[in-house]
Amino acid sequence: MTIFPPDPDFEALRLELARLRAARGWTYDELAARSGLARRTLIEIEQGRTIGTLKTWHALAHALNTPLDELFGVVCEGHEPPGPTGGDR
Repeated sequence: MTIFPPDPDFEALRLELARLRAARGWTYDELAARSGLARRTLIEIEQGRTIGTLKTWHALAHALNTPLDELFGVVCEGHEPPGPTGGDR
């Protein structure tokens, strides 16, 4: 029997990006300059047209001075995040 994990909440991830950017008072241009990403990429992520790559999110985490695991923690909203189960490692 295959047990599938719950779907990740990518909507929460894009909203967290928008929240963090707004909390700093940064425009798309400011975040683009700090992250090395294209302004268009940031807009498309925040508007939910793309999810971005791990490399993209790594650059965003550094630019926002936010740990990557904290940033990605929101994708597990609404369900229990994965963790140690005792003997599966």
